[in-house]
Order: sequence, then structure tokens, then C-alpha cells
Amino acid sequence: MASEMNGNESSAPAAPAAPAVGRKPVVPRRSLRDGVYDAILERLLDGSAPQGSSLGIDSLARELGVSPTPVREALVQLEHTGLISRVALKGYRVAPPLSPEQLAELFDMRAILETAAVERAVSRADALVPELRAAHAQHVLRARRVRTSRGAQGRPPGLSGLRECAAADWEFHLTIIRASGNRFLLRTAESLSVRLHRSRGTADVGTAGIASAVDEHAAILAAFESGDPERPVIAMREHLAAVARRVTADG
Repeated sequence: MASEMNGNESSAPAAPAAPAVGRKPVVPRRSLRDGVYDAILERLLDGSAPQGSSLGIDSLARELGVSPTPVREALVQLEHTGLISRVALKGYRVAPPLSPEQLAELFDMRAILETAAVERAVSRADALVPELRAAHAQHVLRARRVRTSRGAQGRPPGLSGLRECAAADWEFHLTIIRASGNRFLLRTAESLSVRLHRSRGTADVGTAGIASAVDEHAAILAAFESGDPERPVIAMREHLAAVARRVTADG
């Protein structure tokens, strides 16, 4: 009987393990890491962390009011973007701006990716055009605010206005890339976005450059509206070549 009881006991399902005391849920920790990532990224993009400057884990943790762990995780993630680098025995430092050769390679990659996206989005033009009109309208609005701000204050527009305009500009492009129906094109574009935004931040494209981008987007929109499958590809190529020239000239 004893052996039978032992056998029954061994075959009984184990009771659920009690949660470890003090263990934090996975989602909140991930959210904290993402928040720290965004905070450090903001410093890298707005220039408050100049190139070559040190990014100390402990000092960042104190400034952000968090433990060193999410800061360390965020820095590891940021290293993959190329915005920071890890130097042996010295920790993390802000990477220098892209060289002219690297900028040329970046825009070459962007041209390859976005041309492919346009070619695939053409077949979905009927659904894409209304979304693209809305994205373009937002870009026009943000650009107008930057221009009005500069005219009213008599000085260069603020960083927040420029960042909002750049975000609206990029959303116009993402609208087309999403319409390509290729998730890997979209993921690649999103991985490039940080470097693209930083290339803008290191070059003073000015309100003239913003106005040119708005006009070029209008030409891309008109090309999609025309129903001609070749015109959007040509318009996008011309736009990206113009953007590369502006960044290269001002960088």
C-alpha cells in the first residue's frame, strides 16, 4: 500500500510555483528600458550629447532616476544603431557624424529601398493615394509652422518644430513603404530612420530645404495620382537625389 501511495504521489501534477518575492513583471521592465532608450536617443539627436562625449551608465542612471540595468540595456541597443560606440576600458561614447562616404552609402541604400517600395506600391495606388494625401497635408502643416515661427521671431525655428516637421516628412515616406506590402522593406526602413534623422540634425537644411522637400513630396503625390506606373518611381528618385545633395552640401 505504501508503494502504491508513493506511486500516486509521484504521478500527481506539481503545484504551481509561487511567484518569486520582488520579481517585476516583464512588460513594465521592457517599458522602462524603452523609456530610457528614448531619453538617451533624444540627447543624441538634439545635440545635447556632442560627438566624442562619454555616456556613463551610473551618471545617466542618476539623471534619469533609474537603476543602471535599463541604462546598460538601452546603450547596448543604441550601439547597434551606430550612434554610439563602446571603447575598451572607457565605456560608451557618442559616435562622430557619418563621413561623406558613409552618407553616400546611406542615401544609396535609401534609394534602393524606397525605389523598390514605390514600384510595389504602384499597384495599390487607389488605396494609397488618400493616405498619402493625408500624410502630405500634415507635412505641409508642420512646414508652415516652422516657416511662420521663424518669420515671427526673427530667428531660426526651434528644435521641437524642426523635429515635428522631420517626423511628418518621414511619415510620408513610411506611408509609401507600408503600401509596398513587404514587411522586410518596412523593417529595414525603420532601422535606417535613426541614422537618417541624425544626418538631418548634423546639417542645417534651413527653411528653404524644408520647402523644397514639401514641393518634391507634392510631385510624388501627383505622380501616384496620375495612374502612370513610371512617374512615381522617377519622382521618388529625383526627390532622394535632391535630399542627398542638400545634406551633403550643408553637412
